[in-house]
Amino acid sequence: MGLTRDAVFFDALANHAQRSVAASELLLEMLDQLDEAPALARRISDLEDEGDKITHGCLAALHQTWITPLDREEIHALITRLDDVLDCIEAASVRIVLFEVGSALPEARQLAQAVVDSCTAMSSAVQSLRDLKRQPNLLELCVEINKLENAADGHYRTALAALFKKGNDPLLVMKWRDIYDLLENATDRCEDVANIIEGIVLEHA
Repeated sequence: MGLTRDAVFFDALANHAQRSVAASELLLEMLDQLDEAPALARRISDLEDEGDKITHGCLAALHQTWITPLDREEIHALITRLDDVLDCIEAASVRIVLFEVGSALPEARQLAQAVVDSCTAMSSAVQSLRDLKRQPNLLELCVEINKLENAADGHYRTALAALFKKGNDPLLVMKWRDIYDLLENATDRCEDVANIIEGIVLEHA
């Protein structure tokens, strides 16, 4: 039996979010094992490629379907923001390899952990969309994602301050700042997903 119309969209969103979780965990592993960074970056790139295929498939289904389980604009916004999350993680992994940062700073690991936490909560929220009426805590989960993003902002500022205070080589500062920006952007996009979901929940209340 083929997938139902609704399942096509919910599966696409859930599968994409799960790849963000997997990619974020690999990124954190990269910072713990920089000697394995190239291989781990390739695995993240594979996940990003899979995410792109899911996105294209979801958008194609959106164009071919008259009746969708959520508003078309909501599905489009969700899959696009999910793709942005994965893109940020993949871009950060590429820079870690290209920049040859030498050793991971503790602040980088803290920020990467924030990305893992945000992606994990985001994935749970996305999977809960399948049955909104049986998810009484979904709004609280969205609030939690917002809190995680606020915490990530704090980690980002702390990481930048430490970077400048340590008197690091200016080139190294530029490299890490670029990586930090991408990690912080990933948590921002997770918050975007949460905000869209919050709107969906309130609309269907």
